[in-house]
Amino acid sequence: MTVSKRKILLAEDDLNLGVLLLDYLEAEGYEVKLCKDGELALKAFENSVFDLCLLDVMMPKLDGFELAKIIRLKNKDIPFIFITAKSQKEDKLKGYELGADDYISKPFDEEELLWKIKAIERRLPIKETIGSSSDPIALGNYIFDHANQSLRIHAQTKRITEKEADVLLYLYKRKNSIVKREDILKDLWGENDYFLGRSLDVFITKIRKYLKEDPSIRIENVFGVGFSLSIDL
Repeated sequence: MTVSKRKILLAEDDLNLGVLLLDYLEAEGYEVKLCKDGELALKAFENSVFDLCLLDVMMPKLDGFELAKIIRLKNKDIPFIFITAKSQKEDKLKGYELGADDYISKPFDEEELLWKIKAIERRLPIKETIGSSSDPIALGNYIFDHANQSLRIHAQTKRITEKEADVLLYLYKRKNSIVKREDILKDLWGENDYFLGRSLDVFITKIRKYLKEDPSIRIENVFGVGFSLSIDL
C-alpha cells in the first residue's frame, strides 16, 4: 500500500505568513495550496480534493467564516482550522459553531500549528494513492499526462485542471467497464452527495469536449449507475 501526501488548502491573505507556512508544511511532508483570498480558495476547493483546510478569518472578497459555510455545504466532513489575529471569545465560539476542528491565534509558532494538524490527521482514514501515474499514457490518439495535467494530440497540447486529470485517470484505469457514480465521488471527493454529483457531471462534460478529436474514445452515461470510458481498438 502506498500512502499519499495529505493535501492542505491554506487560505491566508498575509502572503509573508502564507509562504512561511507553505514552506514549513511542505518540508513536513504535506502538499499545500496557498490562496491569498477567500474567492481563490473557494475556486481551488472546487477544483481539487483536500484533506484539511486552514482558513484565515480576516480575508478580502470572502472571509474565513463565509468560506467555511460554503465548504461545509460541499463537504460536511472535511476538517478545518481557523487562523486569526482575533482572540475574542465571540469569534472563537462562532468558529466552533461553524464546525471548526480547532482555532489558532496570531502570532503563533509553526510547530504548534503542526501538532494541531497532526491531532486532526490521526482521526482521518489512511489515504492511499488512487493510482496516479507519472508516465504519460496513450489514450487513443491522445497522450494523457496526468502529472502535468495535459492532453496532447496532433502537436497540440491542452492543459486541464487537477480534478479533470484525476477523473480522467480514474476512468482510464477502469476503461471498457462500468464505473459507479458513487464510487467516483467517494474515491475522489471523499463522499457521495447531490452537489458533488453535479460537479462530477460538469467535469465529465468538459472531458468529453477535450477528447472529441478522437471518435474512438467515448464516455457513456449508464443510466442510474455511472459512466463507462470506451476506447475502440
